[in-house]
Amino acid sequence: MSEARVVLGGRGLVESPRWHGGRLYFSDWSAGEILATDLAGQSEVVARVPSLPLCTAWLPDGRMVIVSSAEGRLLVQAGDGGLTRYADLGRPGWNDVVADGRGNVYVNRAGFDPMAGEEVRPGGVSLVTPDGGLREVADDVLFPNGMAVTADNSTLIVADSFRNCLLGFDIGADGTLENRRIWADLGDGAPDGICLDAQNAVWYADVPNRRCVRVAEGGEVRQTIDLDRGGFACALGGPAGTTLFIVTAVWQGMTEAQPVRPGSGQVLAVDVDVPGAGWP
Repeated sequence: MSEARVVLGGRGLVESPRWHGGRLYFSDWSAGEILATDLAGQSEVVARVPSLPLCTAWLPDGRMVIVSSAEGRLLVQAGDGGLTRYADLGRPGWNDVVADGRGNVYVNRAGFDPMAGEEVRPGGVSLVTPDGGLREVADDVLFPNGMAVTADNSTLIVADSFRNCLLGFDIGADGTLENRRIWADLGDGAPDGICLDAQNAVWYADVPNRRCVRVAEGGEVRQTIDLDRGGFACALGGPAGTTLFIVTAVWQGMTEAQPVRPGSGQVLAVDVDVPGAGWP
């Protein structure tokens, strides 16, 4: 396996990597910025949203949607770079987001504010349909984090960080989630951001265990990449789809004024054998 190489460094709390249009997009939550970078680390800020969390997804028509957590909204970026409202989510506190190939957008939120040190309460997953409808489609996810949709639009996988597992849901014709199950028990793994590959395996980034792990359905570990700092999320991309991008930073704690050490955020790249598939 190839060594991990640093594509870009000197950032803050980096999250939500997404490969699109020949570049990697990612969020710097500390700065309230969404950036795009090429493989040489030449980057630019493509949007500024004062939100923490700050996650993104790409609609089938090529537009980017952005979780504006503090406002309780989904925003969409127009071709000129401007941001407009895509959907009202009704309350603040939203986290990760993924759009499937039919234009359905799944967005999740915790049932508590971890930054404020509130008591843990389960959260859930909501669906925003292409016509703007909003409804909750899953509950009792203790700490919902990364999400991915299989290439055939049949399955949503959700990382439950506090229950150390990946949850699987069948996606109905109307976007409803059914047949909830534990897709993979991760033991001591604490999954954050995730992505899927063409063999239907999931890569998950792990902050406390400082690693990125590839698992099959059922939980069999296929590959582990050890990191020198917390792994927050991952995405497959690059020209052949076989570059695994991992966003990492030195974790200091949810209730700290600076959850990660300033300037410790990095984008790493590792060459892998199996290309990405599905969404994100």
